[in-house]
Amino acid sequence: MRSLSSLVGGAAVILLAAGLYVGLVASPPDAFQGDYVRIMYVHVPSAFVAYLAVGTVFVASILYLWRGREVYDHVAHSAGELAALFTALALAGGMIWGKPVWGTWWTWDARLVTTAILFLIFAGYLLVRELAEDRRRGARLAAVIGIIGALDVPIIHYSVVWFRTLHQPASIVRGDIKMAPPMVTALMINLLAFALLYLYLLLQRVRLERLEAAGAAAGAES
Repeated sequence: MRSLSSLVGGAAVILLAAGLYVGLVASPPDAFQGDYVRIMYVHVPSAFVAYLAVGTVFVASILYLWRGREVYDHVAHSAGELAALFTALALAGGMIWGKPVWGTWWTWDARLVTTAILFLIFAGYLLVRELAEDRRRGARLAAVIGIIGALDVPIIHYSVVWFRTLHQPASIVRGDIKMAPPMVTALMINLLAFALLYLYLLLQRVRLERLEAAGAAAGAES
């Protein structure tokens, strides 16, 4: 696992550097937003990775409740921490982007509110684990919260369609791309870079989770 983690980490660093260059230098400014559009190259990948982390929690939590194997709980717990982190980054990036474009840091927009709810759900997910006296009971309760929390993702994604919202709709949909090719290239590179960063952090966190569980077991036996 260490060799895989090192390989993924190295690839993530290279792509993050490439994404930084194409996002800040090679891609053009937007016709309406100017250079503020460059925030997209961090904001959108952060949201994408938040979705990816929540999806990991969803699958791993179902497997844990079904099979009861600790490895699934280790993956779910690790991904839950990353879900909270990247959701917070997506919120922060959206607020920074919203200030010059919308004229305000925060508005009660459907996408912002549903994303904030997702962050609160996974903050609660982590809190439940910390406060539970029985680790297994806390893991099972957290698994239920993680599964329920994942249901917020499609609501976030389709909020710009279902509700009247300031947030712009998706610029890249099947058969319709509303972005210049250099901007699409920059975004794709950053999406891949953030996905590899997520995988690297997940592998590292799962490894740490396994070591902590082994240490706790050894301490209980002694």
